[in-house]
Amino acid sequence: MSAAAVTGHLGLGSNVGDRAAALQAAVDALAAHGVRVLASSSLYETDPVGEVLDQPAFLNACVAIATDLVPEALLDAAKAVERGLGRETDTTAAAYLRHGPRSIDVDVLLLGAREHRSARLQVPHPALLQRRFVLIPLLELDLGLATPAGGSLAGALAALPVTEGVRRAGPPLRVPA
Repeated sequence: MSAAAVTGHLGLGSNVGDRAAALQAAVDALAAHGVRVLASSSLYETDPVGEVLDQPAFLNACVAIATDLVPEALLDAAKAVERGLGRETDTTAAAYLRHGPRSIDVDVLLLGAREHRSARLQVPHPALLQRRFVLIPLLELDLGLATPAGGSLAGALAALPVTEGVRRAGPPLRVPA
């Protein structure tokens, strides 16, 4: 990584197969795509939210990262990790169900003070401030996190109703040396 590396945060999730192994495999695979993982939150088991509620519980974690990649290239790296771990990413495939069960999910959440908006990617993640399963592990990593516009993540979490189950399920993922 260069001195100009950007720090940021990714969200990881899995609700199919060996969920913890899938999250660890994603952390391990990121380095090959130009993303250095600096720290991991604990693992959290979370109830499904969104359009498909009838599916297994998720295991989620967030990781702090450093990368020289621009936002679109970071998204490409995240999608390459997902594909490498068997995630169906073809939205036209019969097996694809948006917000449905998945072996691995890698989301770009924050990139320091950088904001980005394109047809493919929005940073900060557009649902960041509405998801307890993201805010809780992010705040474990850094209680002072805020959006580039100054929105406190801790304040957003405090304002959310407690309708989404988020339970600590294990220690942080192993961070590659």
